Amino acid sequence: MPAAEPVPAPEHVAVIGAGMVGLATAWFLQERGVRVTVLDRVGVAAGASWGNAGWLTPGITTPLPEPAVLRYGLRALLSPSSPVYVPPRADPRLLRFLTSFARHSTQSKWRAAMAAYIPMNRRAFEAYDALTAGGVGSETYEAKSFMAAYRTEAERSVLLDELGHIRAAGQEIEFDVLTGAEAREVEPSLADAVGAAIRLHGQRFVNPGQYMHGLAEAVRARGATIVTGADVVDVRDEGGAVRVVTADGADDRYDATVLATGTWLGVLARRYGVRTVVQAGRGYSFSVPIEHLPAGPVYFPAQRVACTPLGDRLRVAGMMEFRSAEAPLDPRRIRAITEAARPLLRGADLDARTDEWVGSRPCTPDGLPLIGRTGSPRVFAAGGHGMWGITLGPLTGELLAEQITTGRQPAELRPFDPLR
Repeated sequence: MPAAEPVPAPEHVAVIGAGMVGLATAWFLQERGVRVTVLDRVGVAAGASWGNAGWLTPGITTPLPEPAVLRYGLRALLSPSSPVYVPPRADPRLLRFLTSFARHSTQSKWRAAMAAYIPMNRRAFEAYDALTAGGVGSETYEAKSFMAAYRTEAERSVLLDELGHIRAAGQEIEFDVLTGAEAREVEPSLADAVGAAIRLHGQRFVNPGQYMHGLAEAVRARGATIVTGADVVDVRDEGGAVRVVTADGADDRYDATVLATGTWLGVLARRYGVRTVVQAGRGYSFSVPIEHLPAGPVYFPAQRVACTPLGDRLRVAGMMEFRSAEAPLDPRRIRAITEAARPLLRGADLDARTDEWVGSRPCTPDGLPLIGRTGSPRVFAAGGHGMWGITLGPLTGELLAEQITTGRQPAELRPFDPLR
């Protein structure tokens, strides 16, 4: 990174993006006495922060590029029912992303990226607890049971190997290895087809939509303005101030700006030296009634299907679809998730789906987010968390607020330098 131009601590910061990362950054900036304006082109939690599984799982927060990804093979990636799907007519930008993603899907690169995640994972719950202590009323729930379920012991060996690598990398994770019958004693919502399981300990979950709106209310209550329908088209460092222009003609100046726009991060950040491609890794979800609501998340790793009890229904989520963020919801993905989950869940009415949703996780080729100062000392990036924006969003906001107000880069953020 070039030597930082000395700038005074900002008094007024614009945060562009009202997802988990943007709102958490706003909250922690307020903790440091900074006035904040949040702008979003749609509204609070309108992107990937709303319909995801809501897991807070630092124990299994790992880099997305991994050797197992390469084992899918091209044929599987082109199948609409595959858990990881690439459309056959991929554009050149997507092909560049996938090529770089494949290069990072090696064991040595995974270990290096995992080493970057571990300091963040260790502090992830601290940031959530700080939000709770500071008056954010939305709840986080202890996962009394967090079950990863499989048809066979052979399928289960993949996650056991990964948990071994996670522990070898220095991250703590506690778990039990269960038979199918033992798993059903703990979690009756599992069907007889489940023959093996792993129960994870020490994880949490949230209702992401409710949590995000609670966080937004807390930010407003502390004096922030949240402007919805604000499509930011230009962010320009004019020396001494940052000019932010929206499509409807609004033109305001701030002391600093945070780009927390998820999949669209590169649109505004590229001018400031951020060259890493941020690609939409689209996930799908829906909600169904179930006879026995699980006590915590249920995960079917072989099918890449994640289930979370939210209210009186079960949210069922899955798929990693690498395509345009603007593409419409594809009903084939919903059907693929439904048919993958059907044999493994007991008492779930998978044909009574509501809240069918698709959202774009912001993915980077090396699996690491982009957090910190860009080529401008007044413009900061915060995005690219892939599947881990809910888990790591609050800590990202806390650490980035520290950097913005002090000018010093926290050690935890060094591997995530946006200019790498």
